[in-house]
Amino acid sequence: MPSEFLPAEKLKNTLQTLLTQALSSLKTSGVIPPEVSPDIQITRTKDQTHGDFACNLAMMLAKPAAKNPREIAQLLIDSLPACDQLDKIEIAGPGFINFFVSQSNTLSVINTINTQAETYGLSNIGAGRKIQIEFVSANPTGPLHVGHGRGAAYGATVASLLGAMGFNVHREYYVNDAGRQMDILCTSVWLRYLECCGVEIKFPANAYQGEYVKQIAEQLFSQHDKNLMHPVKAVFENIPADETDGGDKEQHIDALIERAKILLGEESYRQVFDLGLNTILDDIRDDLKEFGVEFETWFSERSLSGKGLIKQAIERLQKADYVYEKEGALWFKSTEFGDEKDRVVVRDNGQSTYFASDIAYHMDKMERGFERVIDIWGADHHGYIPRVKAALTALGDDVDKLDVLLVQFAILYRNGKKVPMSTRSGSFVTLRELRDEVGTDAARFFYVLRKCEQHMDFDLDLAKSQSSDNPVYYIQYAHARICSIFRQLKEKQLSHNTEHGSENLSLLTEKHEAELINALAKYPEILEKAALNEEPHLLAHFLRELANELHTYYNAHQFIVDNEAIRNARLNLINATRHVLHNGLNLLGVSAPESM
Repeated sequence: MPSEFLPAEKLKNTLQTLLTQALSSLKTSGVIPPEVSPDIQITRTKDQTHGDFACNLAMMLAKPAAKNPREIAQLLIDSLPACDQLDKIEIAGPGFINFFVSQSNTLSVINTINTQAETYGLSNIGAGRKIQIEFVSANPTGPLHVGHGRGAAYGATVASLLGAMGFNVHREYYVNDAGRQMDILCTSVWLRYLECCGVEIKFPANAYQGEYVKQIAEQLFSQHDKNLMHPVKAVFENIPADETDGGDKEQHIDALIERAKILLGEESYRQVFDLGLNTILDDIRDDLKEFGVEFETWFSERSLSGKGLIKQAIERLQKADYVYEKEGALWFKSTEFGDEKDRVVVRDNGQSTYFASDIAYHMDKMERGFERVIDIWGADHHGYIPRVKAALTALGDDVDKLDVLLVQFAILYRNGKKVPMSTRSGSFVTLRELRDEVGTDAARFFYVLRKCEQHMDFDLDLAKSQSSDNPVYYIQYAHARICSIFRQLKEKQLSHNTEHGSENLSLLTEKHEAELINALAKYPEILEKAALNEEPHLLAHFLRELANELHTYYNAHQFIVDNEAIRNARLNLINATRHVLHNGLNLLGVSAPESM
């Protein structure tokens, strides 16, 4: 029976220890000067014929030792302590030392996976350290669109990966329920409500145009009948011209917002405002839940003022002499931190800015005891990063705790043509529509196939196809294929003896078996790298490669063979593969179907 499996990181540590001991021995013998202390790096080989791991230590030592690198390599090998995990060690090229892991260690991964099952690959490297991840945080002014979907899939997967590494992950959605965009939504709903009352109006160019606004307006009408109606003259009298009439659309909508506040009064305006906010926010919550994305906290921007956090943040900046008054407004000295200009935190009318809210929000994050704070923003917020970090530095907070990850927009293609998108006009594909068309599994998987900072072309036709070209289908089909083998076993009234299979793993000598086993052994390493580098695409691509190894193996060999020892050994191998496929897909938020 194979010995206990040592994953790649532990093997690397073992090899580093062995090489450190060998180096020490060469120093003692005078071959290497005692002051030489190179950083010993162990890397995976790209070509399996060159072994499993390689080290360039001999080339680093050649100059101080005044010897040929290959000669140094041989001296190091001769000085290495014995290691049961290695079959052989070779010198390659100019002096690389290649390590070949023993078959016993490689085969033992099968037992390890089948014993650990869903916990295989998990780690406690995070040691319970608290990490907050804030993502999506779309303005509740309309339904989520496909751009939000990429941030949602990416953020949720990064959170799952970090959780798998033993971090205590807190997922948070920052609800922008204050400010001008929400006032535009409120006014848009009210104007559509007036249309429900039979009032003919010219709808503003800069209002929210989507069908969802009309639906909220109809709901408002059903609740209030015509009690919130005002004559069209009272609404539009002395309002600056709209863009379509040669005016300024921004001035036009802002004037209508003020008119709505006056005509409705504070209480009724708040009723319209809250109906729009809560309807859309409930829709966003439901949409994300169906997408497999949930949050521990939905943090309200309005609560910042209610708790006095904005005032507290500005006072702290004033005390630190980073705020000054100019033309009745308060300005943050962001130029002292490399910004192109200072930024307003309180306008001349006494209203705090979005930036002031963001400062207060991040101040609050730092005070909640997180060891690391991750913001996942759209790529268009790139210029905002140094501004927020400057404010945190001015507050005296540890800005190194904050990481901002930028997610590029997703561009949809259907029938080879780009799908047009415009958020304000309401001409966009919602996340719900995307899920309805391609399914949650395909959407979640395709969204994390590329690095977050890379542009993404989302091929709708490929995502729906049932072919090997569709990576999510290909991976899920691999899992379903394995499940079908075990169903066939049962139909033939045969059983799987895992213990017998474990005792006969040495019979797995086929090339396809070795490649599949090597792939399974890499899973913990891939998982850790994907989590710590916030790169879920590494896991997605690994699963695609693992599925390819399984399909290749499936097409070349039979599993339910007469030889009981080989049969059970092979069933152990594919069962281990099933566990890894299931675990990896689960971390990506994708299902692992048992039949397709």
